[in-house]
Amino acid sequence: MYLKRNVGESLITFKTLHFRYKTSKKNSYKHSAIIGIGGNVGDVKRRFEHLFIFFKREKKVKLILTSLILKNPPFGYIEQDDFFNSIIVLKTDMAPKALLSYLLRVEKRFGRKRSFENAPRTLDLDIIFYDDIVVDKPNLQIPHPSWHQRESVLIPLMDIIR
Repeated sequence: MYLKRNVGESLITFKTLHFRYKTSKKNSYKHSAIIGIGGNVGDVKRRFEHLFIFFKREKKVKLILTSLILKNPPFGYIEQDDFFNSIIVLKTDMAPKALLSYLLRVEKRFGRKRSFENAPRTLDLDIIFYDDIVVDKPNLQIPHPSWHQRESVLIPLMDIIR
C-alpha cells in the first residue's frame, strides 16, 4: 500500500511499508553513509522494497533509515519516464571506495545496465555523504557534486532530517 501526496506541479511523494523507516537498534559499524537511490525502469517502488529487504539481510551494512519516495521528472536526458528517488542511511565499516564498489555490484544485481549518461535505469545508488569527509577523485566525489541542486535528493533528505 502506498500513501501518495502531491508536493508540487510534477512532484509526488509516496510512503510505503519500508520507506519511511527508522531503526533504534544499536550497531558497531563505524561509518555512516547517506545513499541516494533512484530508478525509472520497471516497477521501481517494488524494487525499492526488495532493496530494503536485501540491505536488511546484508552483513556488510546496517540499514538505519529510509526517507519517503519521491516521483520526479528526469533531468539531463529528458526523453524518458519519471524517476522514483529516495534516501537511505547505512552504517558500515567499508571505506568510501570499497562502499562504492559494493554499491555498483548491488546495482548490477538489481539489473542495472550502463548505456549512456543519464540513461533510463533499474537502480541507481549514489553516495551523497560519507561521515563528514570530502573525496575528490575521478571516479568518486563525496559529497555528491550536485546533491544540493536536485529536488530528487533535497526533498527525501529533508524528510529524514525532520
